[in-house]
Amino acid sequence: MISQATGRFIRMSPQKARLVVDLIRGKNVNEALMTLKFTNKKATREIEKVVKSAMANATQKNESVDVDDLFIEKCFINEGPRQKRIRPAPMGRAYRYQRRTSHITIELGEKE
Repeated sequence: MISQATGRFIRMSPQKARLVVDLIRGKNVNEALMTLKFTNKKATREIEKVVKSAMANATQKNESVDVDDLFIEKCFINEGPRQKRIRPAPMGRAYRYQRRTSHITIELGEKE
């Protein structure tokens, strides 16, 4: 592992975010960013930010690292805390629903 970046408490469903993360796992960083750019999902914006942050962390940590040699070694989505909300319902009642949050973790490695 060359570098790691984490996005925490991101307001999106982990189940939906995992669909996007599965597309970029094991790919070159530049290829992963292009894949995210052309994927039409809400989660791509947040995941793209975390990938760029991991790239910046790699160059900050070791300036001799070539960005073109980096690839996504590990990436996973963990479930964050849920926010409980209330929706008005008929006859003066209220329905509870939960807004889910996600923690995104991306680790970059270097090809040899």
